[in-house]
Amino acid sequence: MSMSALILFKALSDATRLRLMSVLSVYELSVNELVNLMSMGQSRISRHLKILSDAGLLQFKRDGLWVFYSLPPEGAAHEFWIAIQGYVQNSPELEQTIKSDLALAAGIVRERAVKSRQFFNSIAEDWDEISKQILAGFDLPSRILALIPENSVAVDLGCGTGYMLKCLLSKSGHVIGVDGSPPMLELARRRLTPFGNQVSLRIGELEHLPLADREADVALISMVLHHLENPLLAIKEIERALKPGGSLIIVDFLKHKNEDMRSKYGDRWLGFETGHFETMLTAFKTVKTEIHRLENGLEIVIILARLQN
Repeated sequence: MSMSALILFKALSDATRLRLMSVLSVYELSVNELVNLMSMGQSRISRHLKILSDAGLLQFKRDGLWVFYSLPPEGAAHEFWIAIQGYVQNSPELEQTIKSDLALAAGIVRERAVKSRQFFNSIAEDWDEISKQILAGFDLPSRILALIPENSVAVDLGCGTGYMLKCLLSKSGHVIGVDGSPPMLELARRRLTPFGNQVSLRIGELEHLPLADREADVALISMVLHHLENPLLAIKEIERALKPGGSLIIVDFLKHKNEDMRSKYGDRWLGFETGHFETMLTAFKTVKTEIHRLENGLEIVIILARLQN
């Protein structure tokens, strides 16, 4: 699609907008985060973001009361910015300011991850009971096990205290649990000690899995994606770790507006549209999709997909 050069250059004819583009071409940030980063009023930041969005240079994503902005991942606007960003970021007038902006943005993203990890470390002992409250009586383990085929190696990503790992042993010769919270993994270790070398527990981030290429036959990521900064990176890592034809089971919330989920349970995203899963699973063939309405009014989706050869 052709874009008007006049509109694009006019949208970028401001130092603040050039700074915003430089940051948002690397990170996806909310309006409030940009206000803090740029030390400007919200109305001023919002006006600049609107100009850039109207020109097609930025995309935005609404998530409850939050709005996140970023450079489109592809297309004419993306290509245009990539072509000129070197001139912008190396300009004598802006070079140091943009370097400072990028460093501050990196700190904001790191702080998100730290807060999430601290939250799960703090509630590790209570996590099993909290999970029951979130699911409002729904027997999720039974539904998951009904979809999982017999396999040699299954991995539970974001395994928490290891409850599902214990369940997976009924279908798997060996199970691997991955989590970023040491207290959670310690509880999982205690729970799974009787199963000896049938279980491997590994600490790590789901966007950079501590798994070898093609190590697993089955991957489960249950009620985890909505906690991640970048769910797509986790899916890409699962692609790498699964054997060709391997099975992936995703369980997560459908899109909702319950802002309490952020403060109570550390949620990053308020669920996902079904189309969001489709865009993430381009390397997979969806075998089955189930949607279940919980007693608390939220809906969860369970997806079984297979990695295409």
